[in-house]
Parts: sequence; structure tokens; C-alpha cells
Amino acid sequence: MTKLILVRHGQSQWNLENRFTGWVDVDLTEEGIAEANKAGELILKEGIQFDAAFTSYQKRAIKTLWLALEGIDQMYIPVTKDWHLNERHYGGLTSLNKQETRDKHGDEQVHIWRRSFDVPPPQIDKNHEYHPSKEVKYSHIAPSELPTGESLKITTERVLPYYKSQIVPHLKAGSNLIISAHGNSLRALMKEIFGVPDDDIPGFEFPTGNPLLLDMDEKTLKPKAARYLDESRAKELPAV
Repeated sequence: MTKLILVRHGQSQWNLENRFTGWVDVDLTEEGIAEANKAGELILKEGIQFDAAFTSYQKRAIKTLWLALEGIDQMYIPVTKDWHLNERHYGGLTSLNKQETRDKHGDEQVHIWRRSFDVPPPQIDKNHEYHPSKEVKYSHIAPSELPTGESLKITTERVLPYYKSQIVPHLKAGSNLIISAHGNSLRALMKEIFGVPDDDIPGFEFPTGNPLLLDMDEKTLKPKAARYLDESRAKELPAV
């Protein structure tokens, strides 16, 4: 049976500071590094031999993957990095403290921006220091494709075509895969894999650095079983 592990990056500096991060390339904290190392220890106990790995262009996810692969002595496997697996772009909310944003705009409005499926945040200004066009890593992407403020729906529309075209063929071939990504790009994958309705998917949380192991049916691409490897930090999962 094909094994697929989804893991959200370990705690980042802006997770710690309670700021909207999105596409800003912040690093892991010491706790985040420890979570990534723990992810490797947990995966090692499962005895999985991976055929390939996928991650985003953001170093918090890349480092988490590196540390996990180091922990299982599989750093040699092919790793594909792609911006389509990046976190949701938080637009004009980027870098703002979440509590200060609630104080300014009200709890209800911030809740809509964060937890609705199809309401995007305000767009980021092109002159903003964190506009994605200012990063060389995205210079090959057409300006019209660069996100400047995404809802979960828009994020899903970015992630799923990549998943179906680049990752699904590996799963159908029976390859064991690990994907290190972000809370919202992983929600997009969860929505597809588990068939979660639009209104329900924003409510599912991915704990940082806790691998989600899926036993995948190669024909249906649906999980026959699913569990977080660290049960003490597990979150609710959709029904299998």
C-alpha cells in the first residue's frame, strides 16, 4: 500500500510572534527545529522507504523536510521544490500581528479573513516590502500569476492542479512520498484527498512538525487509514 506523509513545517519565528506570515520566508525557531527532528524520529519508527519528496520554495518547509530526511537517513531521495506548494498569501495582512489586527478590524472581520473558504484578505500593495515580486526566487513567475492576497479557495486552485499533475502520477505508480508544506497548502491537499466540503475545510488544523501518515489506495487515491504520528499533538481528521 502506498504511503503518503503530509507534514507542516515546524514552528516559525512568526508563528511564535503571532504574525500573518504567508509568503514571507521566515526561518524556524529552536522549537521548530526540535519539532522537525522529532518528525524524523517518528517517521523512522514507521520504517518507510520514500521514493521522492516535495516541498515549497519557503525555507521553513524546506528545512523541516531536510531535518526529517536526515533523521531517517534518506537525504538522497529526489526532492522537488515548487512555489505552488507555498503557504496561502495573506495579502495586505502580511507581517501584521494577529491580535493587533483584531483590535483594529474586529474579531469577526479577522475571523472571516482567516477562516472563511472564499473571502480573500486585502491585496498587498505592489510597493510593500513583502510583495512577492521583490524576491528573486519568484522572478521567473509571470506577474499575472503571482498571488497578492489569497482566500483558501484561491490557494486550493493553485495547489490542486500541481498535486494532480505532478504528485498523483507518483502515487498511482505506488511510490511512497513525503510532502513538507504549510497549514493552508496542506488543507488544500486534505480537501482533495478526503473529499472535505468547502465550508468544513477551514476548520481543520495541521499541528506544526507532526507527520500525518496516510495509507493510500493507488486506484482511488483515497486514504484507507490516516493518523498523526505524535498522538499527543494530534488534531481532528476527516472521516476515512
